[in-house]
Amino acid sequence: MKLVSYGVLLIVCVAVQSSYAAQDTAPMPEIVTGDIQEQIEKHIAEKVEEGEGYFHLRFEGKDLTLNLVRVHVEYLASLSPTRHFACVDMVGADGEFYDVDFFMEGTRNDMRVTETTVHKINGQSIYVWKQAEDKTWERVPVADASADLLGVINDRDHFEFRYETTLPAINTEAKVWIPLATSDAFQTIKIKSINGPSPYQILKDRTEGNVILYFECGPDASGKSIVITYDVERREKNAYEDDPSNAQRYLNVPDDVNDIALVKATADELVKGKETDLMRARALYDYTIDVLAYKKAGEGWGAADVAYACDARSGNCTDYHAYFIALARAAGIPARFAIGASIPSNRDEGGVDGYHCWAEFYADGKWWPVDISEADKFTSLSMYYFGHHPANRIELSRGQNLRVRPGPLSGPINFLAYPVLEVDGVTVRPQKFFSFKR
Repeated sequence: MKLVSYGVLLIVCVAVQSSYAAQDTAPMPEIVTGDIQEQIEKHIAEKVEEGEGYFHLRFEGKDLTLNLVRVHVEYLASLSPTRHFACVDMVGADGEFYDVDFFMEGTRNDMRVTETTVHKINGQSIYVWKQAEDKTWERVPVADASADLLGVINDRDHFEFRYETTLPAINTEAKVWIPLATSDAFQTIKIKSINGPSPYQILKDRTEGNVILYFECGPDASGKSIVITYDVERREKNAYEDDPSNAQRYLNVPDDVNDIALVKATADELVKGKETDLMRARALYDYTIDVLAYKKAGEGWGAADVAYACDARSGNCTDYHAYFIALARAAGIPARFAIGASIPSNRDEGGVDGYHCWAEFYADGKWWPVDISEADKFTSLSMYYFGHHPANRIELSRGQNLRVRPGPLSGPINFLAYPVLEVDGVTVRPQKFFSFKR
C-alpha cells in the first residue's frame, strides 16, 4: 500500500511528541483542541485590532491584509507539552483565500505564536509536509515533491469512519436526513453502530436509490448527538464496465442550468474535432481546470450551481464537478455526481476536513472516475485524477436533487453528505464532525 500525503499538515501527535521528549520532560498538560483554538483566535483578533481591521502578513514581498474565515479544528494539535499547531483559512482584501499555518509555544492560557506561514493559495499548496526519520516534520515545496507526497493511497485502504452531528435547541420538533453509506464494487461497508436520541427510519431516494437515515426528534433531543460508526474497506477506483443502457439516464443537462444554450455552445466548441468520447471528456476536464479557481468566496459557492460556476469562475469541489457534468451531458457524454469524504493519508486517526465530491463520465463502455478540483490543486496528478479515485475515501451518496418521502419542506435534496436538518419547520445547518481511525 502506497501512502501519499494530501499536502496539509496532518500531525501524528504521538510521533512528533517523541521528537521533543529530550526538550520537554514535564508531563503533558491537559490541553485540548478547544484551548488551542481559543489561543489562535485570540492571537488573530489582537493582530486585527493592531492592524486596523486586518491581520497583516508578509508574503513574497507583499503585505497581505487578511481576515479570519475559519479555524481548521480537525488539524489543531499539541506537538509537545508546550508546542502547538494550528491551521486557519483567511481571506485577503485582494479576494484571494489563504491557508495559513501557525506554530505556538506555551501553556493552556498563554500561547505565543512563533511561526506563521502561508501554506495554500485558493486551495493550491505551496509546500507539503514530510515526516523525517527522527519523526519531526519538514516542508517540501510542491515543485520538488515526489508523487508519493501529493495525496493518494493506491490499491486498498481500511479504516473506521465516524459520522457525528449534534442537534441544536428544539422547541417542537426536528427532522433529520443523513446519508447511510452502502457497499459497492469498490467499498465494503459494515455499520458498527447507529446511535441517536430517537428511533430512525430507513428511506431510499427515488432518484438514485441512496439509503437515508431519517429521524424525528422532540425537545428532549436538544443538544444530543447522532453518531454513525462504519468499518470501511475501500479499493482504488479506476475505469469499470457497465451496460450502456444504464448510462443513458445521465445525459440530461441538469434542470438548474439556467443558460443551457451557453453551456451547449461551450461544450460544442471544446469537443470540436475530437474523435472519441474519451478525447472529448478530456477536453472538458482540462477546460474546467483552466477556467475555474478553487475559492470559497462570496455567496453561492459550494451549492453545485452551474450558473454560479459560469459567472464566478470559482468554487469548491461541488461547483467544479457540477460544471463538468453539465458540459459533458451537453456534449452527449453521460456523467454523474457522487459525494463522501477523503481520508487523510499521512496519519492514521483524527479529524476529516468535511465532505469531498467527485464525478464519473461514461465512454467506451466504461465509467471513468475524475476528481477535477484535486487535479487543479496538484497539477502533477492531473493525469491520475482523469480515470482514478484513490482508496482513501468513502462514498456516502450519489446524485443530486434527491427525492425522498417523507422529505424536507425545502424540496429535493441538492446533494447529501452533511445532515439535512429542519428544526421547527426551518432549515438549519447543524454541527457536524467526521473522524477516522486506521
